[in-house]
Amino acid sequence: MTKIFTVAVCAASLFFSCKDSDKEKNDSVEVAKEQNQVLDSSRATDTGKDDNFLVEAASGGMMEVQLGNLAQQNAASAQVKEFGKMMVTDHTKANAELTTLARLKNIAIPNEPGADHMDHINEMKKMKGADFDKHYMSMMTDDHEEDVKKFESASKNAKDEDVRAFAAKTLPVLRTHLEKAKQVKDGLKH
Repeated sequence: MTKIFTVAVCAASLFFSCKDSDKEKNDSVEVAKEQNQVLDSSRATDTGKDDNFLVEAASGGMMEVQLGNLAQQNAASAQVKEFGKMMVTDHTKANAELTTLARLKNIAIPNEPGADHMDHINEMKKMKGADFDKHYMSMMTDDHEEDVKKFESASKNAKDEDVRAFAAKTLPVLRTHLEKAKQVKDGLKH
């Protein structure tokens, strides 16, 4: 009887601990980070911060592509639609390069945007027209300001030479996106 009780208590405890972490387990960014922690123990060098940079960049890049496609469908402004098209083109290319680099370095990256990025995508799916335009361009300005900072840091501080090179190569494109996002955003105010 005690064995049955012990098994039942263990099963219940496992069930509730799994329920608490369901959101984390479903977040592709968290899954990739956990996979990299396991992989880190088998690597010759510590790549922790480089791993996290690539994981976050992959998630953000996928969000940019999805939102760019959405902008082409839901935006009212031709400039916003054109900006969305640029996001799809440029971030699809960067995402492919990042995926190749991650495979080469044996770094796990998410196969879909993380939970935070999915929240932005789902929020934007509900918008159309001028409301979409204003929200999207404001988000793109903020997002690219943050991206430029992260890629600048990685281009200087990443441990891996190839990760530094990827960040440095991508940085000018992100700076162009930021400037264009500001221009389009400012143009919407008139």
